Amino acid sequence: MKIVKAAISGLFAFALIYVLNNKFGDIPPLARFLDPFNGFWANAESKVQDPEKNLTIEGLNGQVEIHFDDQMIPHIFADNDHDLYFAQGYITAKDRLWQMDFQTRFASGRLSEVVGPKAIELDRYQRRMGMSFGAENMVEVMMKDPEIKAIMNAYSAGVNAYIHSLKPADYPIEFKLLNYEPEDWQPLYSALLLKLMSATLAGGSNEFYMNNILQKYGPEITKNLFPDYPFREDPIIPAGTKWEFDPVNIPQMPAISENKTASNIKTKEKVEGIGSNNWALSGKKTASGFPLLSNDPHLDLTLPAIWYQIQLASTDMNACGVSIPGSPGIIIGFNKDVAWGVTNVGADVLDWYNIKFKDASKKEYWFDNKWNPVKERIENIKISNGETLTDTVLYTHHGPVVYTSEQRPDNFSKINNIPTGHALKWVAHIGSNDVRTFISLNKAKNYDDYRKALTYFSAPAQNFVFASVENDIAITPNGYFPLKWKGQGKFLLDGTDPANDWKGRIPAEHNPTVKNPERNFVSSANQFPSDQSYPYYLNWEYSGYERSHRINKRLSVMTQANVDSLQNLQNDNYSILAENILSTLVGLVDPEKLNASEREGFNIVSNWNKFFDADEIGASIFELWHKNLGLQIWQDDFGDPKIPMRYPSRDRNVELLLNEPDAVWWDNVKTAKKETRADLVNASFKFAIDSLQRKFGPLDKDWAWANLKKTHVPHLAKVAGFGSKFLYNGGSKTSVNATSESNGPSWRMIVALGKDVKAYGVFPGGESGNPGSHYYDDMIDTWSDGKLNELVYLKAKDEKSKRIITSWKLSKK
Repeated sequence: MKIVKAAISGLFAFALIYVLNNKFGDIPPLARFLDPFNGFWANAESKVQDPEKNLTIEGLNGQVEIHFDDQMIPHIFADNDHDLYFAQGYITAKDRLWQMDFQTRFASGRLSEVVGPKAIELDRYQRRMGMSFGAENMVEVMMKDPEIKAIMNAYSAGVNAYIHSLKPADYPIEFKLLNYEPEDWQPLYSALLLKLMSATLAGGSNEFYMNNILQKYGPEITKNLFPDYPFREDPIIPAGTKWEFDPVNIPQMPAISENKTASNIKTKEKVEGIGSNNWALSGKKTASGFPLLSNDPHLDLTLPAIWYQIQLASTDMNACGVSIPGSPGIIIGFNKDVAWGVTNVGADVLDWYNIKFKDASKKEYWFDNKWNPVKERIENIKISNGETLTDTVLYTHHGPVVYTSEQRPDNFSKINNIPTGHALKWVAHIGSNDVRTFISLNKAKNYDDYRKALTYFSAPAQNFVFASVENDIAITPNGYFPLKWKGQGKFLLDGTDPANDWKGRIPAEHNPTVKNPERNFVSSANQFPSDQSYPYYLNWEYSGYERSHRINKRLSVMTQANVDSLQNLQNDNYSILAENILSTLVGLVDPEKLNASEREGFNIVSNWNKFFDADEIGASIFELWHKNLGLQIWQDDFGDPKIPMRYPSRDRNVELLLNEPDAVWWDNVKTAKKETRADLVNASFKFAIDSLQRKFGPLDKDWAWANLKKTHVPHLAKVAGFGSKFLYNGGSKTSVNATSESNGPSWRMIVALGKDVKAYGVFPGGESGNPGSHYYDDMIDTWSDGKLNELVYLKAKDEKSKRIITSWKLSKK
């Protein structure tokens, strides 16, 4: 018996050792994670920092001083640009190495190398979208600019100097969990991160969905439900602004060949309701007499945080703000003379083309009345199990063929059994020198510098807001805008006809812009860049009217504004949507047909103040009510799972509710009864109350909006335990404070220009990417509470500040 027990114990011990040292599915090798010398605990960091550190590093030309403030934000001072960007790469890698590596692998389609076969389809998709193709073209252009080439190489060298200083025990914990090592950095990886931002902000499309709608309902209904300009709009460039240019020849719309083919391809759809804000006030509206600038770009939030806060100072610049981990320079920030910020434009810079191949070999495609050669790009996808998958991506002059009939045969018609496909034309594939824009803004001194910097920027198109100590304010929806005929790209395009090709770009100097407008402020919230007098076509649909109108309404009445004025506006939870439709919704409800719980909820929402504050129960009821109403209106008409279509916009829903009480769309075609507007409004209200009861029980404080919204910040790779706690806060997709479950202001900043610039900012996370560090998420509560940190801005490397807690000196070896 003892021998049996011993054998069982031995087998158990052997099994335990095997399990702890090997991966099973998504389970990491736990022994490496739990190892007290090399695992998680080896990565734990104390809040208290050593007072000073001196390092000698190969690759520097001189000495660099780095001062860390009480949030471990680095303030880098160097005597030359090489050392400045070398040090930026080194310090950023110190804090965010795994994030940089993981996002680069995601962008380039290389996740299978570290997470295994489950990422193969994602990797295939990223490669077929041409992410690396675009990054390679970007690097080719950047390397022709001697200054940018030197900066990119210096930054990469700094990252690699840090990587080479590490022992395996020092690797960030995620490397240990996924059981792989960091690899040397190169400028291509920085370009990939910029392309990833393009994919995030301008990689969605609705052409397939819109094409299906056009085939089912025809042009008249499609135009009615999806108009080319919204019913309500408050454009970025004030309506009536005169255009100071003569437009170039604008392409004419060709005769559209009818395409009766429906497709069940589901591309990444554009998401309505997420958004960013920025604005600048002239000194005529501020207490100081100098401009104030505000920016809060909204993105899908992650830990480690999206942004990395930093100050960069050399002989000809001293800028402060946030950078993208993995790319040199400061993206959003300020110096002593100017401040700038960005929001997404949402221009149509991505079009899909139907491709007709000559035969099954797909060596040629039909275009301009002749057969043209197809180029092939061989993609080798390495997998962590040692296997390699080879994928051949076809390229036409439009761009990569992302989908072919062989890949998804149920998605396409075949012409005489000849394969077809869909090619992607995307600004992100075009070589550009976007880094030059931000390096130039970091060094800018005035409005002219700002305008020159913008000429280098390509994608993703951004609304660049600007303010200077010279009391200039400006905003420019800026980027590479294709020169297209009106409506081009709203639907799938015939890839055989040259008339559907882009005709170059809108001249950069013709991009819509305004300087020092009469209203003494500029602003953007992802809405239409201009009124309909702008001669060029940019897109047919932008973010809703609500945030932009609320911002402009409040800015227009501001006088003697200060930082608090702008901070209050950043945290504004009021909903213009509720202002527009709540009284109509309430007026259509029949109280006599409500039960006790519904009547109590009805009384609450009827008297709700239209603010999406954390404690508001009325906000929870309204949100579920109007959302379900949209489903009730459109699901029977646009909800066919076999032929994916999108729903009309929120703006169109408002118009239907307020002004079209007898529209045919109120009726559910799948029922025998003919439903009315009141029927759907009442049904969706009952749905809202029932949903809240099921989720939270009887009506009480648990129905509060914050509990329904459930804001949190997840880990980048969704590692359990590495995300944030639940954050009890307000905000909504239709409020200036556009905060939802895990999307919201990724960086809030306010800059007060003047004799001595002052700036304030916060992001939902911390400087460190290490979950074992105090500085991993030390700013989250401040962010969730809507507060800001005063930013440390050192004028010189020897300036004293009580908030500097440690300093490093980096010297050449």
